[in-house]
Amino acid sequence: MIRAVIVCASLSLAAAGGVAHAQSPPTAPADEPAAALAPAAPRAWSSMSPQQQQLLQSYQGKWESLPAERQQALAKGSQRWLSMSPEQRSNAQQRFTQWRAMPPEQRQVLRQRWQQYKSMPPEQQQHVRESFNRFRQMPPEKRTELRRQWRQMSPEQRQEQRRRVIQRPAAPRHNPR
Repeated sequence: MIRAVIVCASLSLAAAGGVAHAQSPPTAPADEPAAALAPAAPRAWSSMSPQQQQLLQSYQGKWESLPAERQQALAKGSQRWLSMSPEQRSNAQQRFTQWRAMPPEQRQVLRQRWQQYKSMPPEQQQHVRESFNRFRQMPPEKRTELRRQWRQMSPEQRQEQRRRVIQRPAAPRHNPR
C-alpha cells in the first residue's frame, strides 16, 4: 500500500513536472541523433496559424527578440492548447496555477523528479502509471491513511520505498490479437 502512495507521489510530480518541462527548452535524449541537439531555428511569426497568433498576441511585438528555443516552445504549446478540449484546457489552467503558486525550490524538485521519470525504461514508467491508477481508485480514507504513513517515514525509508517501486516489474499488458 505504501508503494501506491510512492507511485502516486512520483507520478503526480511527473505530471507537475510536465508543466515545468513546458516552460523550459526541450532537450533531446542521449540516444537521439546529434542533429536533434542542434540549436532550434527561429520561428517566423507569419509561419503560425491565425489561431496561434491570436493566442500568442502578447508576444507579437517582441516575437523576433525571443530566443529561438522559446519561440519553438511557444509555437508548440499553442498548437497543443488549440487541440485540447475545454475540459483539458481547464485542467491545464488549474495545474499551471498550482505550479505558479509553488516556491521555486519545490518546482526544482519536481523538475528533477520529472527527469527521473523520463529516464526510466518504458516498462518502469508503465508500472508507475499503473500504480498511480490503482491509488486513484482507492477509497479516499485509504489514500489519506497511506499519505499519513508516507509522511511519517524517514527520508531513508521513503527512498527505499521508491527504489522498490521502480525495480518492481509492471504487470503484463493485455495484447489482444
